[in-house]
Amino acid sequence: MDTPDRLVAALRAHPEGPGTVLLTGWFSFLDGEATAGDLLARTAVARALDRARIAHDTAWSAGFAPGARTLDEADPAAYRHVVFVCGPLHGPQVLGLHRRYAHCVRIAVNVSVIDPGAPATTGFHLVLARDGGTGPPRPDLAALAPAGAPPPLVAVVLTGGQGEYGERRGHADVSAALTGWLGAKDCARLPADTRLAHDDWRLCASPEQFLALVGRCDLVVTTRLHGLVLALRSGVPALAVDPVRGGGAKLSAQARALRWPALVPAEEARPEVLDRWWGWCLDGRGRAAARRRAALQARARAAQLAG
Repeated sequence: MDTPDRLVAALRAHPEGPGTVLLTGWFSFLDGEATAGDLLARTAVARALDRARIAHDTAWSAGFAPGARTLDEADPAAYRHVVFVCGPLHGPQVLGLHRRYAHCVRIAVNVSVIDPGAPATTGFHLVLARDGGTGPPRPDLAALAPAGAPPPLVAVVLTGGQGEYGERRGHADVSAALTGWLGAKDCARLPADTRLAHDDWRLCASPEQFLALVGRCDLVVTTRLHGLVLALRSGVPALAVDPVRGGGAKLSAQARALRWPALVPAEEARPEVLDRWWGWCLDGRGRAAARRRAALQARARAAQLAG
């Protein structure tokens, strides 16, 4: 019997039935954290409960999911079972969960047992551990959870320098507008930098490494000239925002030279404008346009080598 089935059997064993189950985890604590693995494991548990037709709620950290049900709003009297999903069993947050839901049957699922004799562990009526328990390690439930289609992978290449433009610099405002807007987009964001270094693992050490990074992305959002140039060289569309006020500067000039339309002046970096070019870049038109430019550049490089 796998872990979800064992959980369902335990819930159904209650003399009065499972009732509505409260799903919790480190994603429930205001000072905890929500990880991709934790949330996928929660999804696997929720799916198992749905298949078994067992009602369930989830308690979320207000810091991660503003407006969603929190532990403070999940009345202990409304539940017979509290299920803690994923992560290590330790710390005052887990002890607080035991105190708040003392009258409930508490079950830990897909967890790491650090100390079998610690109150954080013994406070659970049943522990279905992935490791550290009495049996052999079990596969993490994140591997079993359904997931939707992957969103676009977006490299974000920003500059905060360019002091040579003096009072025309709008870099801080443009970066704030871009990052605030990007934070609300459904995409996998990849901070990137055209700066190279051999003593900083976060930076690429060669142009080829940067090209490899950009080439695997679906879109580049950039305020840097070479963010635009190297994206198009790789056949990847770029949403370029010129951070220099008053008509732009070298980024705008390069966009004109490459005849690239997805250029936004600093003064127009508003969500509705950015959304329009986001759609163009990702709906196929931008990719096709970027590939045409990449092909032109490849032919030009080949001609130079031949000459």
